[in-house]
Amino acid sequence: MKVSYKWLNEFIDLADLNPQDVGERMSRTGIEVDGVEALGDGLKKIVVGHVLTCEPHPDSDHLSVTTVNVGEDEPYQIVCGAPNVAAGQNVVVALPNSRIAGNVKIKKSKMRGVVSQGMICSLEEIGYANSVVPKEYADGIMVLPEDAVPGTDIVEYLQMDDPIIELDITPNRADAFSMRGVAWELAAVYNRQANIETTDTSKYEGKDLADALELKVADTELVPEYNAYLVKNVKVGPSPLWLQLRLMASGIRPINNVVDATNYVLMANGQPLHAFDYDKLANKVIETRLAKEGETLVTLDEVERKLLDTDIVITDGEKPIALAGVMGGLDTEIDENTTNVLIEAAVFEPIHIRKTARRNGLHSESSMRNERGINHATVAESGAYAAELMHELAGGEIVEGRERVSVIDLTPVQVSSTLTYVNKRLGMDLSYADIEQIFAQLQFDIEGDGENFTVFVPSRRWDITIEADLVEEIARIYGYDKLPSRLPSVNAVNMGYTDWQLFKRRTNDQMLANGFNQVIGYSLTGDNQTVLEMENAKPVALDFPMSDDRRVMRTNLLSTLLEIVQYNVARKTADVAIFESGRVFKWADAALPVDETHLAAAWTGHAASKTWSHPAKVVDFYDMKGALEAVLDSFNLDVAISFEPASDLPDMHPGRTALVYAEAKGQEPVQLGFIGQLHPSIADKYDLKDTLVFEISLEKVYALPKVDVKQSPIAKFPGSERDIAILVADTVTNAEITAAIEKASKGGILVATEIFDVYQGEHIEDGKKSMAYTLKYLNPQATLTDEEVTADVARITEALINDFQAEIR
Repeated sequence: MKVSYKWLNEFIDLADLNPQDVGERMSRTGIEVDGVEALGDGLKKIVVGHVLTCEPHPDSDHLSVTTVNVGEDEPYQIVCGAPNVAAGQNVVVALPNSRIAGNVKIKKSKMRGVVSQGMICSLEEIGYANSVVPKEYADGIMVLPEDAVPGTDIVEYLQMDDPIIELDITPNRADAFSMRGVAWELAAVYNRQANIETTDTSKYEGKDLADALELKVADTELVPEYNAYLVKNVKVGPSPLWLQLRLMASGIRPINNVVDATNYVLMANGQPLHAFDYDKLANKVIETRLAKEGETLVTLDEVERKLLDTDIVITDGEKPIALAGVMGGLDTEIDENTTNVLIEAAVFEPIHIRKTARRNGLHSESSMRNERGINHATVAESGAYAAELMHELAGGEIVEGRERVSVIDLTPVQVSSTLTYVNKRLGMDLSYADIEQIFAQLQFDIEGDGENFTVFVPSRRWDITIEADLVEEIARIYGYDKLPSRLPSVNAVNMGYTDWQLFKRRTNDQMLANGFNQVIGYSLTGDNQTVLEMENAKPVALDFPMSDDRRVMRTNLLSTLLEIVQYNVARKTADVAIFESGRVFKWADAALPVDETHLAAAWTGHAASKTWSHPAKVVDFYDMKGALEAVLDSFNLDVAISFEPASDLPDMHPGRTALVYAEAKGQEPVQLGFIGQLHPSIADKYDLKDTLVFEISLEKVYALPKVDVKQSPIAKFPGSERDIAILVADTVTNAEITAAIEKASKGGILVATEIFDVYQGEHIEDGKKSMAYTLKYLNPQATLTDEEVTADVARITEALINDFQAEIR
């Protein structure tokens, strides 16, 4: 919110204070100030000018040659390109050697051979934003009022020396979203009296608008208060300059005297208003309700909006004519032909307003206040204030009466606390007199006996409802800088890592040792950006996302990892190996979502770079499998890890994908996750070549039984090795053969089984493959005998023949 310092001084006397100091003081008491700056800072030698003559340029079809009275003895000749320049106008003139916005220097020059002694400026060229320039001057120069005196400094004339305090209002302090609110705040901070003038509403009370209007409120929970005022015979035209300047300083574009009156009240009181062209109401009915399915509304920005049943709408008894609290409809717009105006001053349920504004992208000064809350005590008064302004500015005749529906209770909220509670939270030793003084500055009534007290919170501070809120008010008005600084007293505790933290750190360390780089992906993703699901998880959607691309919480890690791989590959990083250990989110049967910690990795490019002696090796399934096995082995799990082929996982290559299982003795296998190569169509979607991925649940791994590792002395006795080669069907996996070998071996003397050759091709029949293994034997207690090893190899051979119809080679 932008606050005009000169306007603010009408609500509270701050003439003796430096605006910069006021901004700093506000920041230290709870309302952040982004900056304090006058729009005219840096402008030099810019004055009011009166155009005496205006002739077409002899060598241009869009330039004009003017003579301009700038308050000096002789007029200046200035070439101007504005399409709306004309003789008899008062305009903004930058003299030779002047400085306009952006520190641009204007010099005497020639334009198409004609001397130009300066420049006739638009409002943008002297520093105003295009969004606040009146539409009639948006593509040209501004025409100043007839009473403007040539030669007057434009900074003074347009009040551009007025310091503008830009506030960053947080949702909990929406009470400061108005000139009144800021004045109340500064009155408390500086212990001064705010000058808040109110509008007399007595002439409207007890009277209605008779047959002029019928007001219907379908649901008072959605619309707890609605006031309608009628002003007749207005003359729509431009607002006076003082009003336009105040609105532009506040960041609002002037429209006309009727609409500007509602915006002026909005900034002054913080109450959103809307003006309808009364004669465009077909049935002379105002009805508030929820939109019906299939209804549409063309809003003031000329966009047709499809309405949902969560949108509160204002109707004429039949069709919608406005999105309540957000934007009016085009059909009832105030225009130059309007003569009778109906003023709306209402309170709408904030959540519905917020949803409507976000869905339609209609964030305005009005919708922000309706979303965050308004002062219920000044709703009716603000409508009456706008009617008085329309009488003053547009010559309207006020109908002394109103239509009103209200169920709002304006009884002050009572919040009780104790001196002990306050001092304990603040670490202070405040007295009851100190507390009384602070609430006197806030102009809150207080009752108490020295220890216990009750504060009566007025409706203008709807953010104060609990005991802790009182403590916050006391602290910020007393001064955060006055609170003592000391370290809290704490008992010594074991500050080491928990088992779970050590487990996660070990996981990360092992992945780093494997050569992967750790990344941290975004936890939010889009509805249609999820791939590589471990299971059919229901995503958790945000009620109010920042954008559609970040609407849901991620249900897996690989979706974001692939985006990171794509980003790097697109920037010529061909070899990418990354991992993340983080949380994923999903809905379960519980009332709240659940989260789980996963480990995921993605690898594309080469597993080994090209050297003088070896060619580069493209990463394959077994490289990624080795990395995952290294991680699982580091946990010393007392389980059997197995990889079972899977051909039905979405987004994965059907022939190069496996499910990862862990099986403890006497228990059912637990699926930890999956590993494999991306399906070619998914790889193409991300502009990737062959890419390997895996994702497992770390929490499932953490829950598995583990082996206590004990160091054993090096065996004193020699071991023995035997090689065995078999011919089996090509559907038999190495894991199945290894498991069969370990099961068949007896006596505990087989310590390792290693595959050293796999062959298919010439001299091997179709559908078969040759596999060769080295069996390593060792007895740490005695020297092995040839008979023991031979007998064990015979048992293994027999098992392989029986289980796989293997042919011993």
